[in-house]
Amino acid sequence: MQYILALDQGTTSSRAILFDRAGQVAAMAQQEFGQIFPRPGWVEHDANAIWRSQLAVAVDVLAGAGVRGHQIDAVAITNQRETAVLWDRKTGEPVANAIVWQDRRTAGRCDALREQGQAALIQAKTGLVLDAYFSATKLQWLLDHVPGARARARRGELAFGTIDSWLVWKLTGGQRHVSDASNAARTMLFNIHTLQWDTQLLAMFDIPEVVLPQVLPSSGDFGLTDPGLFGKALRIAGIAGDQQAATFGQACFSPGMAKNTYGTGCFMLMNTGASAVTSQHRLLSTLAWVGPGPGLRPAMACYALEGSVFVAGAAVQWLRDGLGIIRSADQVQALAESVPDTQDVYLVPAFAGLGAPDWDSYARGALVGITRGTGAAHIARAALESIALQSADVFGAMALDCGMALRELRVDGGACRNDLLMQMQADFLGVPVVRPRITETTALGAAYLAGLATGFWSGVDEIGSQWAIDRRFEPAIGAAQREAKLARWRQAVQRSRDWAVH
Repeated sequence: MQYILALDQGTTSSRAILFDRAGQVAAMAQQEFGQIFPRPGWVEHDANAIWRSQLAVAVDVLAGAGVRGHQIDAVAITNQRETAVLWDRKTGEPVANAIVWQDRRTAGRCDALREQGQAALIQAKTGLVLDAYFSATKLQWLLDHVPGARARARRGELAFGTIDSWLVWKLTGGQRHVSDASNAARTMLFNIHTLQWDTQLLAMFDIPEVVLPQVLPSSGDFGLTDPGLFGKALRIAGIAGDQQAATFGQACFSPGMAKNTYGTGCFMLMNTGASAVTSQHRLLSTLAWVGPGPGLRPAMACYALEGSVFVAGAAVQWLRDGLGIIRSADQVQALAESVPDTQDVYLVPAFAGLGAPDWDSYARGALVGITRGTGAAHIARAALESIALQSADVFGAMALDCGMALRELRVDGGACRNDLLMQMQADFLGVPVVRPRITETTALGAAYLAGLATGFWSGVDEIGSQWAIDRRFEPAIGAAQREAKLARWRQAVQRSRDWAVH
């Protein structure tokens, strides 16, 4: 038996999954790692802890399945995207903690650029809204605040990368400093039309180009792993940022097809084909992948519209870790179902500001509508509703941008296994929500990209034939009830806006 080894490096855990030729999960291993919160609004990771956890689960999944290195056709990587790592090229050691995509410390820098009139230029080149979410201001902050970092970067002594670059560097023993186009597109330094690092943006953020990785297609040759890691050198053949990988894993190969991933945050992407659609409703235009697709040449770009919700599953984690009203995340459905509704209570989980379509770095979490009769079950149900309502905001903006009514939404990620949440989502969207049999679509998409590069799979037609429905959730409320719910939600969102001191 031959397999693809997919490394899925997420915000709170690292996973390794073995996929067979049928696209089925043969084995899986997972390990959480620590979150670092130095100040309110700051979020960091120890990049070495990420590497240790990712290597450990890769070794564990092979050992647990009794699979040897010669049975691995290729390695695939998918990753949390905008998180910024800066390391020493000689020692391979990070010069500081990684700054996580959720981190808001550079919101003031974004405000200054906005006041200078730079937002339109940045969006035109990168497809991104000017925000601290992306990597550019994080890297600039590291160069400005780590002693000697800027001078060392200019001398070529330091390397920057998103998590994919960091993992490839470590996997290859420092032989390859590369990224794929889908990850580069999230830095706010990469021109998604020319598919190159943009010199004007590098000057704007004072980033020396020598610090940046080489950008490659998402499906291809990223180098060989150190043979000491897995018993032989393995080819790294596919890389994509987690949300683009999930779109590929959901077989959203045609323009107009959309998926939503329910993880720490929620990320909805709609394929727009060979055209980058400029959003008029504060969504992102981004590279979905550069590489295989129906009718696409190997190095042709495929684009997507994206809406990012910063806090989704993290709201359920907060119920567990912050409030202590559940002991584990899988208890939330039963607690929420113990009441018929929220009694007009709304949770706006703007713990790290608001993403699309509001883009408010200074919003903070709000729990509104509380009465003496409000209990833990109402708050739990409001937390689930908040995930579906935030996604409904994005879905509505996406429909307006693409000028057509979307017919369905494919879903994946850990929280999509919550039937109550998926029914809420269908109700608030007014279209069917479709859950596939394989919900590990993030890792699967990266595996598909790697397997296409090596011939493990023959093409996207074979991949598309492997996608199968587990359950379809149909809307169960009427249009009037839906519109009233969304309007009330928007009132709650307004009460969370512009709260943090700035």
